[in-house]
Amino acid sequence: MAAPAVGPLPDAVAMGTTTAWALLIVSALLVGLSKTALPGVTTIAVAMFAQVLPAKESTGVMLLLLLTGDLPAIWAYRRDADATMLKRLVPAVACGVLIGALFLRVASDDLMRRVIGWLLIALIAITLAQRARGRRRGGPTARAASAGAPSGGTGSASRAGSSPMARMVYGALAGFSTMVANAGGPVTSLYFLACRYPVKAFLGTTAWFFFLVNLTKLPFSIALGIIHVDALALVAILIPAVLVGALAGRLLADRMPQRVFDPIVMVLTVVAALPLLA
Repeated sequence: MAAPAVGPLPDAVAMGTTTAWALLIVSALLVGLSKTALPGVTTIAVAMFAQVLPAKESTGVMLLLLLTGDLPAIWAYRRDADATMLKRLVPAVACGVLIGALFLRVASDDLMRRVIGWLLIALIAITLAQRARGRRRGGPTARAASAGAPSGGTGSASRAGSSPMARMVYGALAGFSTMVANAGGPVTSLYFLACRYPVKAFLGTTAWFFFLVNLTKLPFSIALGIIHVDALALVAILIPAVLVGALAGRLLADRMPQRVFDPIVMVLTVVAALPLLA
């Protein structure tokens, strides 16, 4: 049975295929889940969106859904963010976002699709390499890395993580990857792990980082035509799925250890990214 058409934006959705709608709804659920339980799941949603919508439009719709998911996260961790670190990251992230915006202006849909795919594969490889190094070293840091958040620490960044070079490299790459593919999560997770934050400081700084970055990306996306009026109806339909996913993620996080989900997330992300490279 065909799904209802939503404006002239996405041809696959306007044609009303049930498969297209199913992918979009599942992707929206994963966006919500990523904000409250499994940050890495965002990459799966990004890849699934790019399978249904044109690459640039999928980036715009995803940005609006991510902003929706950011709101409950920043409320939950409104007192836990490291404001000093966020301020220090601004120059590097801004450079990355600007470079990403310029790339979006000249890139074709086919190039965008391939860039998203390769970017996701590269970020997964970086994450796996970092966690493998942590396991070889052993101790609390390795256990924290495998769980997706650091343990111990004082609530401020370590010297290694807060060095100007580390901030520039991680910040610029996070800004570029999030502007081009809404896929900056693995980069920033690696950086905040290197900073050795306690769990709440890690989650709070991550939540506020992405809210501020996504808010900064909004005017660029509108100016580039990535977000426009035709997308709003689709976003409005998918927002409830984001909120349901966020609630489910909160319940899931209380019952299942992160280490059980990490290998599944990595495998599914690779599977979802491979078709984009064709």
